[in-house]
Amino acid sequence: MRRVIELTGLDKVDGNAVEALLDRAFGSDRHGRTAYRLRAGTAAISALSLAALDDGALVATIQCWPVVFSADDGRVVPLTLLGPVAVEPGRQRDGIGRMLMTACLDAAAHAELDDAIMLIGDPEYYERFFGFSAARTAGWRLPGPVERHRLLARGGGVPAGGGTIGPRAAMAA
Repeated sequence: MRRVIELTGLDKVDGNAVEALLDRAFGSDRHGRTAYRLRAGTAAISALSLAALDDGALVATIQCWPVVFSADDGRVVPLTLLGPVAVEPGRQRDGIGRMLMTACLDAAAHAELDDAIMLIGDPEYYERFFGFSAARTAGWRLPGPVERHRLLARGGGVPAGGGTIGPRAAMAA
């Protein structure tokens, strides 16, 4: 019998359990990564940040964060940074991550935050299943190293050209 995974708001789950899952999925050294610098000083967007529970146990999470693109030509474009998407290592082939991504993107559309979404991740996966691409991100500068082919975005409002991505602390969680 197939078990039903319950999705709930990440804010309803113990923060220590979330941190422990992130450590198992990405390692305890994850805080130095560029994606963490992008969301420094901001609060996750609660309507888009979800947890997956299996019989009450946390098995996966997804989070989204407010960031901004400050273009070299003076434009300022708000974006949503998607990630991390963390799935319990032993459950990574169960479709839970895809379920969370779909729910998160649906929530972003409902909240009208889907016009410009970015992430740092596997292009083969995120392009194939969710329409993300690196087509407009080549000129983006981030506060740390990034493999250019892994800097992905989707949505009609995704800016092209040169500019800096950074935290958008003024956005309410």
